[in-house]
Parts: sequence; structure tokens; C-alpha cells
Amino acid sequence: MNARSASTGSDGGKKAWVVAITSGKGGVGKTFVSANLAAGLAKRGHKVLVLDADLGLANLDVVLNLFPKITLHDVFTGKASLDEAVLAAPGGFSVLLAGSGLVEYSRLTPEVRDKFQSVIATLVPRYDYVLLDTGAGISDVVLYAVSLADEVAVVATPEPTSLTDAYATIKVLATQQRRRMLRLVINQVARPGDGKAIAQQLQNVVDRFVSTPGGDPVRLSHLGDIPLDPSVREAVQRRQLLLELLPGSAAAQGVKAIAAKIDTPSDRP
Repeated sequence: MNARSASTGSDGGKKAWVVAITSGKGGVGKTFVSANLAAGLAKRGHKVLVLDADLGLANLDVVLNLFPKITLHDVFTGKASLDEAVLAAPGGFSVLLAGSGLVEYSRLTPEVRDKFQSVIATLVPRYDYVLLDTGAGISDVVLYAVSLADEVAVVATPEPTSLTDAYATIKVLATQQRRRMLRLVINQVARPGDGKAIAQQLQNVVDRFVSTPGGDPVRLSHLGDIPLDPSVREAVQRRQLLLELLPGSAAAQGVKAIAAKIDTPSDRP
């Protein structure tokens, strides 16, 4: 195991490394990446939690075939404690699921912001990694969730619409949150090397048109690729983790490589 050096809080205690998994557009496999990446990190010996930060349009429960009786909504409304809402997931990690179709969480109110921040603050001393499976796009709820993370991984596919929206997300995160380094995961890659070329193309555009408000350049760190693989569709349809169902598949190997790279503290913002 490549054990990560745990970050520490202001009180000197252990503090989880918080990673936001986000995307410019929906349908690029962001939740699939979040869940399987959590399994990959758990297999490396870490205590991991995935928080479904897609408030209002949550689907992590579907991917994991879980039927929660208590969700983040119940925690926010005081109907249940945070400990009651955290569930064990297949793959050896924990999840905190959000309820779907909750219109009141489609916009960022001071109440939602404060409760969200309180939940994260409570969780980080308990885990090695907390993954935030955010919504897609650049709504205020998504951007606030991302702002709570130590690092951000933007998931994109090779399709032009996905790359255009990924660029828009990168630009907003650089200008509004002063992010000088963002991670990239290219999903559904047809040929080896395509993801690296795509990441370089995005970097070239970012170099020309994007910088932080202080004028700092923005670096895109290519975390890795997940090949276009029929095993993914099979796992999703069966509502199982790919790393559990078909761990030897090409896509599963791609996810494991990404987990290993995240678990390397030398390349951190």
C-alpha cells in the first residue's frame, strides 16, 4: 500500500483529504468514477467516505444498489443524526446519500451552506479520504461543494460538448476559487494515449485564456484514463461496482491506476 501522509487539522488531529469529483456536463460517468474510485482507495487500505453532494438530483444510491431509510436531507432537517445517515457500501467504504428530487436544495441558501459545512467538518477527522460526488455544471450549490475540497478532479469524455463544458468549469474554478491546479480524468477513452492528448489540448487552451485573479497560471494534472469498456455498462446495469464485479476489466484497471495516483502525495495542490 502506498500510504498517504494524513493531513492534519488546526488542532493537530488527523484530517481527511477531501476530493471533489465534478464535471462540466452530466452523463460523463462522474458518479461511476466516484464510487469505483472510493473502492480503489479502500482496497489500498484507506478509510473512505463518499458524500453525495448532488443535492436534489442524487443517484449514488442507484449506482450502489442501496435503499437508504435515512439521507443527508434527514440530517439537514434534524430528523436524524449524521452517524445514523452514514452507511456501509459494497467495496469497503462508507457513503452519505442525499435524497433526490429535493427542490429546496437546488439553490444555495445560507442554511444549506452552513449545514453542508458542518457535515464536512464532522466527517474529516474520521476518514483518510472524503470524496464529494458533486452535481454537474457550475451552479452555486456545485461550486460551494467544490470549494470545500482540498483538490478537484474534473471528469470529462472525449466528446466535444463534454470538453467544452469541462473547460468552462476549469475557468470558473480558476477565476472564482483561485484554483491553480486541477485534476483531469478522461472517461470512455477509445485508444491508449487519447486521454493524455486531450488533457494537453485543454492545457493549451487554458494557458492561452485562463489564469487566477492574481495572474497565476493554471495547471491541469492528468490523473488518468478509463477505457471505453462494455464491462462498465454491465456493472451499471447490474447496479454493482465495476471493481467488485469485473476487477480485471480494462476500465477497472484504469480506475485502480487513478486511485494509486491520487494516493501519491507528491502531486498535490
